[in-house]
Amino acid sequence: MGVSVDPKPVRFQSSGEMCRGDLYLPDEDTQPPIVVLAHGFGGERTWRLPAYARRFAQQGLAAFVFDYRTFGDSDGQPRNLVSPHRQLADWQAAVNHVRAREDVDGGRLALWGTSLSGGHVIMTAARDKDVTAVVTQVPFSDGLASVAHMLWRGGVSYARPATVGALRDLPRAVVKRTPHYVPIVNEEDRFGVLNTPNAKAAVEALVPADETFRNEVPGRVAATIPFYRPISKAEDVTCPTFVVEATRDRLIPSWTVRRLVAKLNDVECLRLSIGHFDVYTPPTFDCLVDRQTSFLCQHLRE
Repeated sequence: MGVSVDPKPVRFQSSGEMCRGDLYLPDEDTQPPIVVLAHGFGGERTWRLPAYARRFAQQGLAAFVFDYRTFGDSDGQPRNLVSPHRQLADWQAAVNHVRAREDVDGGRLALWGTSLSGGHVIMTAARDKDVTAVVTQVPFSDGLASVAHMLWRGGVSYARPATVGALRDLPRAVVKRTPHYVPIVNEEDRFGVLNTPNAKAAVEALVPADETFRNEVPGRVAATIPFYRPISKAEDVTCPTFVVEATRDRLIPSWTVRRLVAKLNDVECLRLSIGHFDVYTPPTFDCLVDRQTSFLCQHLRE
């Protein structure tokens, strides 16, 4: 089965602001099941997500990729604001939009998330019992554990700039001034929110050659992410869930993924000896997307 060369541009409203995305439709199907995808921390929909979407569409599954408010070409200020609360609202708005479309079957709908959005899809499925299936790879599930891990690895050289960034930015948020920004990734000896070896090169490799990477987020994120714990809602997820654990993940501790798996009711887990960013590129991508496609087809075509 083929897939349309050019995805359909799509717009939808979330809390009164415009989000934008792309819809990939199989060539030979009417009202196919649909998979909704969005990126992780600081990511945009063009960063390798089209590769997943096209592979799903080649197997007869529609795929809708979207940008959160303040990211990519979606509206919203301040730019690049990472807010779990707002992004969860965007997820539900995206789900509501595709369910209302006539060119897909919104009754057979799966969520696909990665890293931070791997936690978002757990939260969304826990709240929305009409979700058919979930795929979550290298999922962020426990903010306290993840931040503790980063502090253990980075020590004072991580804790100090993270705290200073939050303290400088939070008062600006209250009075709606231009944020104080901190880097998403950086050289290994300098502070970045995702401060692991080779993270900067790995993230930059995901950005298309014709795009500019805005390597910054408002510093207030350090005051919100520690308290975001999707694992607390994992037992409320009733649909089948496919989890990818990277056992050599230096960003999200693999033991937190195993704790998440233990709390899910209907779960299939794939453990791979890879790092956090390996899921996006060959050769891991090719193996991984085949397994995910098989899982999605099994549950969306029942």
